[in-house]
Amino acid sequence: MIRIVCQFSCGAASAVATKLALAQYGATYDVQIINAFVREEHEDNRRFLSDCERWFGREITVLSDEKYNASTIEIFRRKQFIKSRYGAACTTELKRRLLDKWKQPGDVMVFGYTAEEVERLDDFRERNPDRRVVAPLIDAGLGKEDCKAMIQRAGIELPLMYRMGYENANCIGCVKGGEGYFRAIQQDFPEQFNELADLQEAIGPNAYLFRNRETGKRYSLRDIPPGPARRNEKLPSCSFFCELAEQEYTA
Repeated sequence: MIRIVCQFSCGAASAVATKLALAQYGATYDVQIINAFVREEHEDNRRFLSDCERWFGREITVLSDEKYNASTIEIFRRKQFIKSRYGAACTTELKRRLLDKWKQPGDVMVFGYTAEEVERLDDFRERNPDRRVVAPLIDAGLGKEDCKAMIQRAGIELPLMYRMGYENANCIGCVKGGEGYFRAIQQDFPEQFNELADLQEAIGPNAYLFRNRETGKRYSLRDIPPGPARRNEKLPSCSFFCELAEQEYTA
């Protein structure tokens, strides 16, 4: 039987995408829900996962990397590398390779791309013409804020990182974040900020995330110039499209 594989990231978008996939395919196909555990995510993500399991009426298969103890810091330390313009070491090792080992030929992947991310889906399909992918949020016209609101309307508390104003419920101190994001992390999570800064400085300038636009010189997290801390301050809202989508699983 064809497996429908939902990649649940402990975020609102992947949760709603999974709920829609279960409504659309659950009676006909083998729907699998998988999550890649990352040690540096906020512990409240595990609470959100449990709440979503009850919402889905299905268990989530949690995959955990053993080579690096599911830790981004451990990957950075052992590889002496954090990120380049081609991507971050943590994404490759803790998610992409882990999930690739688990997948089977013929799997149909459910991605939580939202209505704002049509180009990402198009790009993935162009680069992976042999991979079968569905994107129920795009099909339903659902944006990120729609998904947050739908989670709340289901009686589920959003992950703490969302409630603190962050855009995503990913790692605390995601190396893909900008300067304003790291100013916020330094304020809210000084321990995690300092751990990453210490490691960055131990590896050396090649591990620095930011570069002076005028001089081209890289600088460490601790040398980020003064400025505003940036968090996503928009409150969840729900559009007409999520009303239609909710009918898929409330009818």
